[in-house]
Amino acid sequence: MSAKIKLWEKKTILFNSKINQDEPTITPYLVNKKKPTKCILILPGGGYSHKADHEGKPIAEYFNKQGISCFVLNYRVAPYKFPVPLYDSLRAIKLIRFNANKWNINTNKIGILGFSAGGHLASLTSNLYNYITDKQDNIDKESGRPDFSILCYPVITSNEKFWHRGSFINLLGIKPNKPLLKKLSYEKLINKNTQPTFLWHTAEDPGVPVENSLLYAKQLSKYNIPFSLHIFPHGSHGLGLATNIESVNNWPKICTNWLKKL
Repeated sequence: MSAKIKLWEKKTILFNSKINQDEPTITPYLVNKKKPTKCILILPGGGYSHKADHEGKPIAEYFNKQGISCFVLNYRVAPYKFPVPLYDSLRAIKLIRFNANKWNINTNKIGILGFSAGGHLASLTSNLYNYITDKQDNIDKESGRPDFSILCYPVITSNEKFWHRGSFINLLGIKPNKPLLKKLSYEKLINKNTQPTFLWHTAEDPGVPVENSLLYAKQLSKYNIPFSLHIFPHGSHGLGLATNIESVNNWPKICTNWLKKL
């Protein structure tokens, strides 16, 4: 692991010094290989109120062992609102792509992985990668489109039957703008350009209902987007690597095999 890297060297877009949060950064976990490697940008969950530590560094270290370089994104959360987290994730993808030669990364194999609300932000980045941001420098000229997505018990839908209410309130406010709330229901954003996607969830997840992953997978199928969906029968929310949860702890291996076949 190296020192954290600021996403913007000059002026961080929409940064508010009155909010008690650091400027957004990525922390690199690079592997030493002769050939350029795959790369994963990791977005920990936390309901857009914080970032869960166990969904950051341990995930990067696991994929490092598989020969994949990683970056953990410290994105801004509440009281910051949409589109600030999206600006952070798009800038991170562009920054990695801009420095691909320096960091020995294959520019066509840069993916995104998110847990829970981080999965919401990952799916947002996967489908709104052309979202207009300020063009401050040459980094902003790079593509923000991930080449693949890994969504782990993701927050997806704003349908009140299945939504994670806290994530949407933190992202949009106590009284969310209804058209925007509807727009940010990501199963509705999937199109023919959405990337190949790996999803996993537990059937009994009490925090984010499994229907979030099922709805996303259904739309991926509708548009013939390659995907791999895994629903494990038991397990709570926020499992991370799920090291001590039988069967669920196989998800990293299953995901690694999926990545090898991309």
